[in-house]
Amino acid sequence: MSELLLEERKDLLTKKSIEARKLVVQTVHHAGAGHIGGPMSAIDVLTNLYFNEMNISTEDPNGEDRDRFVLSKGHSAIGLYPVLALRGYFPIEELKTFDAINSRLQAHPDMTILPGLDMSTGSLGQGISAAVGMALGAKLQNKNFRTYCMIGDGESQEGQVWEAADVASKYNLDNLVVILDNNKIQQFGWDAGNQTREIPAFNPKARWEAFGWYVIEIDGHHHEAITNAFSEARNVTGKPTMIIANTVKGKGVSFMENTHNWHSRVPTDEELRQAIQELETEV
Repeated sequence: MSELLLEERKDLLTKKSIEARKLVVQTVHHAGAGHIGGPMSAIDVLTNLYFNEMNISTEDPNGEDRDRFVLSKGHSAIGLYPVLALRGYFPIEELKTFDAINSRLQAHPDMTILPGLDMSTGSLGQGISAAVGMALGAKLQNKNFRTYCMIGDGESQEGQVWEAADVASKYNLDNLVVILDNNKIQQFGWDAGNQTREIPAFNPKARWEAFGWYVIEIDGHHHEAITNAFSEARNVTGKPTMIIANTVKGKGVSFMENTHNWHSRVPTDEELRQAIQELETEV
């Protein structure tokens, strides 16, 4: 692939990320509910997965040989929905039904009603177990598809995550790639008014390596770094891969970045206008 094509692909991914972020804030504003901070930090990785990395088809969303993706941090579904819509799984206009009764776009992903979803998630810490099962199933059936899973740094404090990590290493699941959306804020941050807490001792690279995983650490907002990490993961044999994506909660909108206040807040009309204006200057 020529350098020109590489640059064209990078530009495409960047533009899709910006479009997806705009749709996140617009959708949450329209619905009057939803998360913003976590979805905004995850957008670049999600965009890269669906527009660059995974073997998928919108015409055959349930094809047996497709790659699988599990959004374990299910409350960030509104980060995934715009990416699926932009990729062509459903009309972008349908985003206006988000969180409404009988909508296919619920606050947490429901694989039984929306094409393009491989797992219903929401209870934190459980999605990675499903991803491990998919990867193990592929091994047992001699299938070549790969399984990807995104987890949050907050849910990484769930014991089930580490049980799944141990099992994946035990069965040498080198067809499994887990991405840690490491925005380091979680739901309340570490000094939220009267809820000051101690920051948990958490060295993700050392911990995942201790569980027998191959670990790559990257800037989770740099498409070249994300692409290279996925490429590197494809060459790993005998062990699963963990990609630690260091990200910014609320990425793309200055007053939403690096604060727990925008974990699940709905923007006012003026905040929406400012957010869209900021995002459009990135194009």
